[in-house]
Amino acid sequence: MGDDLGEEWWDHAGNSGASEVEEETQQDKQPTEKTSAKIKPVKRKGDTDNTVKAKKKKTKEKTECIIPQKTEADDEKSSKVKKGRKKKKKTITDVLAASEPKPGCPADLQNLVTQFFSDTRSVIEQEELKLLDSSFLSTNDLTHTLNSYLKQVCPKWSKIQKQHKEKSSVVLLIVCSAALRAIELIKQLTTFKGEAKAIKLFAKHIKVEEQVKLLQKGVTHIGVGTPGRIKALIENEGLNLKALRYVVLDWNWRDQKLRRMVDIPEVKLDFMKLFESGILKGCKEDKVKIGLF
Repeated sequence: MGDDLGEEWWDHAGNSGASEVEEETQQDKQPTEKTSAKIKPVKRKGDTDNTVKAKKKKTKEKTECIIPQKTEADDEKSSKVKKGRKKKKKTITDVLAASEPKPGCPADLQNLVTQFFSDTRSVIEQEELKLLDSSFLSTNDLTHTLNSYLKQVCPKWSKIQKQHKEKSSVVLLIVCSAALRAIELIKQLTTFKGEAKAIKLFAKHIKVEEQVKLLQKGVTHIGVGTPGRIKALIENEGLNLKALRYVVLDWNWRDQKLRRMVDIPEVKLDFMKLFESGILKGCKEDKVKIGLF
C-alpha cells in the first residue's frame, strides 16, 4: 500500500506535520489581547457578597491605581509657585500713589512731633513741645508757587530785608529735603527776594567751614537748605537764629518716590533735632512763625 501511495504521500504527510508544528509555534508567539489579566479575588468559604465586593474593589485599586512619586524638581517647582503667590508689602510710594495729595496743616506737624517724641518724653514734656495756633503762618493750599506763597505770608518783606544788618544770621529759613530741591527753590525766589541775598545750606559738595565763612562775610537774608546741614551750622556757631522771623517748611513737595520731607527717615530725624534745638524756642518766645508750603 505504501508503494501504491508513492512519494507524494510522504511529502504530504511531512508537510502537514511541519505545518501543524509551525502553527502551534506561531500561536505560542502571538501576544495576548490583554497584556495584563485581571486578578480575580478568591471566594472563600464563609465570605458574604459584601466581602467579595470589598475584595474586588481592593484588587482593582491595587492593579489600576498608581500613585506618582514626587521628585525634588516637583518640590522646587511647587515652592516657587507658592513664593510667587505671596503678596508684596506695600511701600510708602504705593500708599501715596493710591491717595490724593492733601495740603499740610499745623495739626500735621503737631501730630508728627507728638508721635516722634512719645517714647522718649513724658506726658508733661510732650505738652511743652506743642505750639499755639498763633505760631503758624497760613498754609499752602497747593495752588501757590513759592513766590506767591511768600508774598502772602510776608507782605512786608521789602521793609524787613532792608532792616536786617546782622551777619551769620538769616531772616527767612526755608527747609527742604535735598540739595537739588534747595537749588530749585532758590531759583523760584527771584521775584520775591528783590535785593535780598540767599544762600545754599546743604552738604552736597560744600563743606561746613566754607558755609561758615560765607555767612560771616556779609549779610544774608534767606537761607535754603536741608535740616542736617542747618543743624550742623547752628552747632558749629556758624549760623545763629537771633534775626530769624520765618521758617518755611517744604512740606507738600514729593520726590520721585512720592515721599515728602517727613517721609524720609534720615531727613525726618534731622528735622526733629533742628525743631527741638532751635525753631521751637523761637516759636515759644513768639519771635518765629512757621509756614507749611
